Amino acid sequence: MELAHWPQRYEAWLTEHHATDDAAHDISHFRRVWMTAQRMMVGQPVDALVVLTACYFHDIVSLPKNHPERSHSSRLAARKTRQILTDFFPDFPADRFPALEHAIEAHSFSAGIAPQTLEAKIVQDADRLEALGAIGLARVFAVSGALGVALFDADDPFADQRELNDKQFALDHFQTKLLRLPETMQTEMGRELAKHNARFLVQFMAKLSAELQGDCLGSDAQVLSRFQRSL
Repeated sequence: MELAHWPQRYEAWLTEHHATDDAAHDISHFRRVWMTAQRMMVGQPVDALVVLTACYFHDIVSLPKNHPERSHSSRLAARKTRQILTDFFPDFPADRFPALEHAIEAHSFSAGIAPQTLEAKIVQDADRLEALGAIGLARVFAVSGALGVALFDADDPFADQRELNDKQFALDHFQTKLLRLPETMQTEMGRELAKHNARFLVQFMAKLSAELQGDCLGSDAQVLSRFQRSL
């Protein structure tokens, strides 16, 4: 079967079996990760079916960020994906399972599994790019709102005089994880795209800082400079 037919089949299955109100891990997320991965695959010696399938099923199990077993999500997702493909997609080539499971297991930030194949590196980068830029910004506050996390600490928004705590303040997540993502990227294209999108988050932080100081038209140059240096 041609590669182009697999996304349609996967999305049909997900629509029927994977209804979720988690906007960060829904079908549109899987689709966007696959679109990004396709850009990274151009001219690369990769198994496109492994990348495609991992993009569509990497978050088939995604425990909440405040769940004590959160770091095991990707391993659970890899096992569940094999079972789904075995039961519902018997024409999926079984010899791809090891590479597919590794790509799914290694995509997770919290799992801390280093990707060993180019397919796994591309899937990891494509998924992490989703956490940056405009979509990443929206996701941070959508997820934090669902968990009942405050937007920011109005007295110390950038944790100058306190410990960072993204379980208490959504804005802290920018420093604890998001602005660190560019340095974790596995591919050259991933690093460049991550830096570009991370700069957008820094611009947001600088604008927020200005507004908190009563300047609705400006942007805090000190915040901009401080966080851009780390990218």
